[in-house]
This record gives sequence, structure tokens and C-alpha cells, in this order.
Amino acid sequence: MSELAGSRILVTGALGQIGTDLVKSLREIHGSENIIASDIRVIPNHPCILGGPFSVLDVLDEDRISKIVENENIRVIYHLAAILSAKGEENPELCELINVVGTRNILEAAKRYSIRVFVPSSIAVFGPDAPKHAPQITPLNPTTKYGITKVDCEIMGMLYWKKYGVDVRGIRYPGLISWQSPVSGGTTDYAVEIFHSAISSFQSYECFVRPDTKLPMMYMDDAIRATIALMDVPIESLSDARCGYNISGFSFTAEELSSEIKKHIPNFICTYKPDIRQRYADSWPNSVDDSVARNDWNWSANFKLATLVNDMLLNLKR
Repeated sequence: MSELAGSRILVTGALGQIGTDLVKSLREIHGSENIIASDIRVIPNHPCILGGPFSVLDVLDEDRISKIVENENIRVIYHLAAILSAKGEENPELCELINVVGTRNILEAAKRYSIRVFVPSSIAVFGPDAPKHAPQITPLNPTTKYGITKVDCEIMGMLYWKKYGVDVRGIRYPGLISWQSPVSGGTTDYAVEIFHSAISSFQSYECFVRPDTKLPMMYMDDAIRATIALMDVPIESLSDARCGYNISGFSFTAEELSSEIKKHIPNFICTYKPDIRQRYADSWPNSVDDSVARNDWNWSANFKLATLVNDMLLNLKR
């Protein structure tokens, strides 16, 4: 039984890609009444709103954060509210504000109320000087504003852990693929959009990265399992990677993904028209070494490319 059993949990950014799936899983584990979904927006009929408690929350509003924590007796926060890579480059000031200041506000509340916090990181922390098979410890010199904010949050998380004892944990997510939730303005969104186009009446997709673009990816089921597992592991098991563990699912090129889809939908056609997101993708590694996560908390992925494609198409068609 998890030591967090019975805890009241707050999820920020709950209506986003990760939040939609995470809230569903947490409610199945802890009971719907114990999971407070929150977001700055309201989407009528969204499962996070219909399935249990929901609060409107702007993570820049420190007073509102404190009120929710106190009123709901929150013991754990999954802080997912963020501006992602492509959107972050369009509005770098907002990206800095939401990603860094918003995270600081959550960490301040965690310090004040002794809360365990999950703050996600990303493969965007790596820059072009990192090895193409990125180790856990390597120079972090990202070229995107989003990546810079994620490095800042990893550093800030370690500061709050070492100086104030706040139990901060995080994962460097690869590109995430899910059939349950919409994409949110990330560079790896093509790996989700391509499935929706493949099952449409057009059966075609114009991909915004080159066919040979190879990136670390992960099926959302594995990402949610990794997130919950990391938050459940005893604190003494964690190393200095605690605020940004590398986790690996599998890597593939855009062309390899298209070819796997064609095995199920022979008439599917994928064309390629790289845009500015190609530059972001080129600055990231092809794969990551997750041996530290494997050693610290026994992480391992279940899905590979073939099983992911089969499951995505099965669920989307259904």
C-alpha cells in the first residue's frame, strides 16, 4: 500500500495532455473525492470536471493556491500547469511566468504546508551539446525558452529540497503519445496528430518534422505509471536526480511511425513539411539513458512502437 494512501491530492493543469490521464488514474487509486483537479480554464463536459472535485486555479495566484491547500487538506501536489515548447517560443515572457513563477508559488505552498510535490521536467532541458544518447548527468544548455524554464525548475526544486526539506520529485518526460487527451502545443505533437489524421476520411497527414527526425517517445500509459511510481517510492530511495529523472520508452523516426501505421491502414499517406519545430527537435537527443531511474526506483517501460500503434488505433477507432 502506498504511503500516500488516503492523501488529498491537487493536480494543477489538470485539463492538459498529462493531467487528463493522470487525474483519471489517481481517482481510480485514491477515490474520486480525494483528487482535486484544477486548471485556469473550464472545459464543459471534460472528464476531469465531471468525474470529481474541480477548482479553477491560476498558479500565479498565491492566495488561491493557499486557500485550496488549506480548505481541501492537500498533502500532495502534481504540478502540471505549464506552457509547452512550441507555444513557449511564441510567447517567451508568458512561458517564463507560468513555468518558473508558477512553480515557485507551488513550492512556496509546499514549504509552508509540508507537501510532497511533483514538478515535471522534459527532454527539452538538453541542448545540442548533449550526447545524442543523453545520460542523466550532462551539460544542460537548451536552445528553447521552454527548455530553459525546465532547467530552472529542476534547479529550483533541488534548492527547495536541500534548503527547506521540501520533497520535490520530477521526471524528464520524452514526447508523450495518448489517445485520451488533446495535444498542448509541444514539438512532439506530430506523434499524436498523425493518428487522428490516419483514421480520418482523408487518411493523410502533413508532418512538421523531417522523416528522419528521431526523438525519445513514450506511451502515456507508461508515463502515468512512471509518475505515480516515482511519487510513491520511499524518499530514501531517491538520488540527486530526484527533480529530473531521465526515463526512456523508445525512440523512432517520423518515417518509422508512419510505416508502422501503414501496416494497419495501407492507404495512409504521410508527407513532410518541416517548420520551426524542426529546429527544436534537432537540438534534442535521439534517446536517453534511464539507468539511474531503473536503479533508484526500478523503472521500466512496457510499450514499444508496434504495441503503441496498435493500442492507439484500436482506442481511437473505438
